[in-house]
Amino acid sequence: MSEIQMPRLSDTMEEGVISTWVKNVGDKVASGDVLVEIETDKAVMEYEAYEDGYLVKQSVSEGETVPIGAVIGVIADSPDAVPEDSGDGGSEPEAAPAEEEQGEKAEEIQEAAESAGESVGSSGDEAARPRTSPLARRLAKEYGLDINRIQGSGPKGRIVRADIEAAREGGAAEQAAPAAQPKEEAKPAAEKAATAPAFDDGRASEELKVSNVRKVIARRLTESKQTVPHFYLRRTIDAEALKAFRAQINEQLSSTGVKVSFNDLIVKASATALKLHPAVNTSWVDDKLLQHHRVNVGVAVAVDAGLVVPVLHDTDKATLSEISTRTRELAGKARDGKLKPQEMSGGTFSVSNLGMFGVDSFSAVINPPEAAILAVGAMRQEPVVVDGEVVVRNRISLELSVDHRAVDGAVGAAFLKDLAEILEEPMRIIL
Repeated sequence: MSEIQMPRLSDTMEEGVISTWVKNVGDKVASGDVLVEIETDKAVMEYEAYEDGYLVKQSVSEGETVPIGAVIGVIADSPDAVPEDSGDGGSEPEAAPAEEEQGEKAEEIQEAAESAGESVGSSGDEAARPRTSPLARRLAKEYGLDINRIQGSGPKGRIVRADIEAAREGGAAEQAAPAAQPKEEAKPAAEKAATAPAFDDGRASEELKVSNVRKVIARRLTESKQTVPHFYLRRTIDAEALKAFRAQINEQLSSTGVKVSFNDLIVKASATALKLHPAVNTSWVDDKLLQHHRVNVGVAVAVDAGLVVPVLHDTDKATLSEISTRTRELAGKARDGKLKPQEMSGGTFSVSNLGMFGVDSFSAVINPPEAAILAVGAMRQEPVVVDGEVVVRNRISLELSVDHRAVDGAVGAAFLKDLAEILEEPMRIIL
C-alpha cells in the first residue's frame, strides 16, 4: 500500500487543486495510467501512476486545494485493501504523523528548487526554531520580519509563504495574537469603507471563482512590478523585407505543411540577438547575476485561465520549421491544459505578441527571473520618408522591457538595435 502525494508540477507551485479524478476507487491502475488531473499555478496537468495496483482511496475530493506533499490518494495491491485511517474518515489525530512527514517532504522539494546560493543553518538550537519553508525564510529576511514571532498555518504549524505575506500586511504581532485584533464594530467608518468588498447592488457585481493559475499570475506580476526595476526601450522596424522573406520561406516549405509566422521569425531573431549579446541572457537572483549559456525563449500564449509561457529550449539551435512546429504544439497543449512542467520552465527571455489583436504597441511585464521580455505590436502600413520621398511601408513596433539590475541601458539598446537590424535583413536569421 502506498500513498499518492500532491506532486510539485511547476517551479513556482506551492499547492494544487484536484480538478478531476480520472480513476475511481476500486479501479485497476497500471504504471503510466493517468490517475488525476491537477490544477497548478500554471495549467491543468495530468498526473500518472508510478506503479501497478488498485486505487483504494481518494483522500481529496475534486475541487479541493492541498499543499505539495499532502496525501491525495492510496494505491494498494488488492482492490479490497483498507487504508489504515478509513474507519474515521481521516481524523486529525490519525493524520497528524502523516501531515508532519508530508510537510517535511514538501519542504525538501521546495528547498531543492531554491537558488544554489541559499543555505540552511545547522546550529545547536536548530530544533528550537519554528518549522519553515526555504521560501518563507527568504521572504521574512527580505521583508525584515522576525520569523520567530510568526504563527504558521501549514502542517504541524509550519510557516509558509502565506504566513509571511500576512505578517507583512498586518504585522507579526497580529499573526501571533489574532484574538487581540479590534472587533469589527470598533473600526472607524473610514476603515470599514476601505476594507469593504469592491462590489455591491449598485454595480450589479458578481464575485467570480479565481483559478490557481489566475491567482499566481496576479501574484507574480505584482511582485515583478514591485521588485524588478523595469526600463523600456522602443523601436519601430521596417518590415518589408521580413514580409517578403516569410513568403519565400513558406513557399519553400509548402510541401511539408509547415507555415512560418511572423512571430516565429521574431522568436528566432531574438535568439540570434541573444547570442550576440549574452549580457541580456542573464538573471538577477538573490543579489547574484547568473549568466545563462543556453538560449531558451518563452512564447506567451493566452488561455482561458490567463497567460502561460511555454518555453522553446535551445531556440538558437532550432530551425525555423522546428520553431514553427514546436510553437504550435506547445500553444495547443497550453490551451488544452496539457503542458508538462519542463515545457514551462527554464526560460531565459520571452516574446509577447499582441499584434494579432490589432495592438500597435504595449509594455510587457518581465517574467522573473528573466532579465527581459520583447513586446511585439501589429504590422501597420505607415507613410515614411525613403530617399527623400514619402512612401507607404509595412512597419512593426517593438518594445523591450528590461530588468535594470541585470542589464544596463546601453546594453539593452545595443541588443534592440541588432535585433531590429536582423529583422530588417532577415537572411541573418538563418545564417
